[in-house]
Amino acid sequence: MRKTVALLASVTLIAALSACSASGGTADCTPRAEAGAATKALTVTGDFGTVPTVVIPSPLKTSTTQRQVISEGTGAMVTTGQTITIDVSIYDGETGKVLQDSKFDRSTTMAVTLSDTATLPGIVKALECLPIGTRVAAAVAPADAFGTAGNAQAGVGPDSTIVIVADIVSSALARANGADQPATDGFPSVVLDDKGIPGITVPKAAAPADFKVAVLKKGDGPVVAKGATVTVHYTGVTWADNKVFDSSWTKGAPASFSLTGVVPGFAQAIEGQTVGSQVIAIIPPALGYGDQASGAIPAGSTLVFVIDILATN
Repeated sequence: MRKTVALLASVTLIAALSACSASGGTADCTPRAEAGAATKALTVTGDFGTVPTVVIPSPLKTSTTQRQVISEGTGAMVTTGQTITIDVSIYDGETGKVLQDSKFDRSTTMAVTLSDTATLPGIVKALECLPIGTRVAAAVAPADAFGTAGNAQAGVGPDSTIVIVADIVSSALARANGADQPATDGFPSVVLDDKGIPGITVPKAAAPADFKVAVLKKGDGPVVAKGATVTVHYTGVTWADNKVFDSSWTKGAPASFSLTGVVPGFAQAIEGQTVGSQVIAIIPPALGYGDQASGAIPAGSTLVFVIDILATN
């Protein structure tokens, strides 16, 4: 899966919650950025959910990433490792140029995973340990953004400070939290470790010819609509050899994507299910990759996925 979308991505720039204290943090979530001279020099006006007016005294420079809470929300806190949904505008602090703009009406939101390996570290520092409903401004130091090289594709010059103004709209679950369901005969067995990562054991039997799905945990969140955008954790193995061919867990972050962009069996496994659920799906070749090989998946493979449904838009 690609890393976080648009200018928040740490490599390509191509569009691809546990409680804590917003001020002092806790053992679970300790803020790594605070207000400083750079953020205090910014002028940001406008309410949460409306397009902000931002004045940047260019050139704005900082050697450390700083953040300033413009208005604090009252929702649950978000912390490192979670995937959250934000409205965001991004600026080049060197020139004041708008690099990316949002309508701030939830029509242009994006999913951001609060992981330094999935998203620019400065963006993570700007957003972690804050409540949902917060508007925050941040000055991201070059070392936490694009460094000495800048990013010509994004229009960011060398050693440029990046300025962001973001609304934290919502957050996804960290793992499926639904009620355990009875095991279904004929399905692979699934054992979760203490982090919720599934281990899958395929039975030594011929693969079923038909698509099958079973609910391992039943969540009580919103129902996933056909073609929806979802945030999930998943592990996939091939039935024939029980080898993992892909897993979001090993990448350190959930994946967010539209169900119109995945193999049909994966979409069918999720559509109609509820957020907080964990499902296991057996996907025959006709609903997977057919008679074409794909990466580590041999042609004609029956696939098994265990999927945690963490959020849907």
